[in-house]
Amino acid sequence: MHPDIYKRPLLWCLAALIVLLVCFYRPAPSQRDIFHSLPLKTVTLTGRVESFAVSKKKSKNVKIKVFSVNGQPAEGYVYARLQQFDPQWKDTLEITGRLQTPYGIDLLGNFDWRRYLAYQHIFTEIKSDTVRLVHRAAWPYRWIRALRADILSVFRAAFPPELAAIAGGVLLGERGEISPGLYTAFQDSGAIHLLVASGGNVGFVTLVTVAVCGLFGLGRRKTLLTALLVAGGYTLAAGADAPLVRAYFMAACACGGYFLGRNSGVFQGLLVSCFLILCFQPASVFETGFQMSFLATLAIIVCLNNYTVPGKWPAWVRFFAQIFLATLSTQLALLPVFTNVFYKVSVTGLVSNMILVPWASALMGLSFAYYVLAKLSAGWVLYVPLLWCLEGFKTLVEFFASFRLSAVPVSAWSAGAVVSFYAGLFWLFHLPQKTFARKLLWPCAALVFGAPLVQALFFSPGKIYLLNEWNKSVALVQMPNGETFVLGTALEASKIAAALAKAGVRKADAVLSFTEGEPGPQWSELSRQGGVIRPFADGRWPGDSFLVGDTRIQLDWGLHRTRAGRLWTNAGYSGTKKDDVSYCLQQGKTRVCVGAFARFAQTEDGWVLQQRNQTVQAKI
Repeated sequence: MHPDIYKRPLLWCLAALIVLLVCFYRPAPSQRDIFHSLPLKTVTLTGRVESFAVSKKKSKNVKIKVFSVNGQPAEGYVYARLQQFDPQWKDTLEITGRLQTPYGIDLLGNFDWRRYLAYQHIFTEIKSDTVRLVHRAAWPYRWIRALRADILSVFRAAFPPELAAIAGGVLLGERGEISPGLYTAFQDSGAIHLLVASGGNVGFVTLVTVAVCGLFGLGRRKTLLTALLVAGGYTLAAGADAPLVRAYFMAACACGGYFLGRNSGVFQGLLVSCFLILCFQPASVFETGFQMSFLATLAIIVCLNNYTVPGKWPAWVRFFAQIFLATLSTQLALLPVFTNVFYKVSVTGLVSNMILVPWASALMGLSFAYYVLAKLSAGWVLYVPLLWCLEGFKTLVEFFASFRLSAVPVSAWSAGAVVSFYAGLFWLFHLPQKTFARKLLWPCAALVFGAPLVQALFFSPGKIYLLNEWNKSVALVQMPNGETFVLGTALEASKIAAALAKAGVRKADAVLSFTEGEPGPQWSELSRQGGVIRPFADGRWPGDSFLVGDTRIQLDWGLHRTRAGRLWTNAGYSGTKKDDVSYCLQQGKTRVCVGAFARFAQTEDGWVLQQRNQTVQAKI
């Protein structure tokens, strides 16, 4: 890949747009958004179904584009939970129900449903069992959704639930009934992306269409137009998610360049598609799926163009070598994203994807061929081969996930570490271009070593987090030298483990309980001390102090704070396990005190109070 591609104006415009969005854009409802109708509680709205329904135990859930509320024009989106009604994609519905704010708990390191919907520009939910069809979708949409539903129903009728879900996931991105254990196996083996309709699927459909058109002798222009039409239908049928839209835009840009007599290349197609998506859906820049999709595609384009496989190698060796390069570049490019979102990485993914990726492509073609034959009452021709392929695919996924290093737990990286990693990776990807690599050496080296140094010198790790879930609180304290402490055991240990990972550590230096009650064995696994430090029961009483690393910890009788701000102390030992303590942590001149049950803290800058279902952060 020639270095001049980095001089393209569109690249710099895209980079500027991303920086502006990250720094200044925050998803918020417009003036006419249905969000402002929340005080009305019960409303009647009309809107169009914008997603395929997700089946839950008591409802069918869809995304609705709103046209009116109580007869008045409105806009925005609402997440609808519809009971006793099966919504169909692109139908217009009239829904009468109760509006509500999406459920969400902002707990450090844990999934927040409300934030997830906000990134899709959805700020309101509605629950309803009163739904009326206003008018059906136009015939192209009806045909596409009927085809999708029919394909999935054929798979469900022919195969066991998990195998049918794998076939639907590989072909259309519809996972269906996959057990939690198998889903975890897909994650740990590094193959979870194969259950999501991706850009590779769009490329596969495009290439197959081109091949079929070639058999019938169509001209090149007609072939490309037909391929775009078929690929567009597949993109819609598979849900039109960001990877699919990106891939389709890339294909459309490439075809447009051909018709205009310009060979812009896939890199330019990636830039155009990314720019267009962010212009129309700016909140996509915060979505993990969007970030992973574009980073992976960019890494593959750059790596495969710079690291070419020798043409003298046998064809099958070159095939697997290219898959290995694509997998390695993708894993490296996505490493910071995986660590900062999922807190684990799949080591076996480098090997598993060399086998599972081509297997999934074969499954995609075989499953669609089976569907066509099944509609012609000849599905038996491919039933056994497809069954064996599905069973083999599932077995391999479980095999690769069974290794100890299949999923390695990790903690999140700091901003300085992320910048350093990508600077080094950028230089590594361009190493074969020796002249360009020499020019990049010193700027990249400055970022590799300078970013962590700046992080260490100017951004102290000293922080306190008050984590609250339904008025139950836990404090996470990071001292200036990086020592980390968890105070309180009121929340689930798994949620605190995720909070620790987000804070950049695997385990706390100590877990401190506010009462002498035994919190459970899971909590001991979070502490480097091998257990939870409990007052009273462990022989530590108010007035005592002890050292953990370089931090001195002092116990005091439980300090409480009334709503009016008055402090009072729960002094005296009753022996009923209702007695509580508070803690003060000191390291050098830095001192922070946490009240009983982590409901508040006091730092040098003042008071830090808990907020219901929020994570409150402050420097210390």
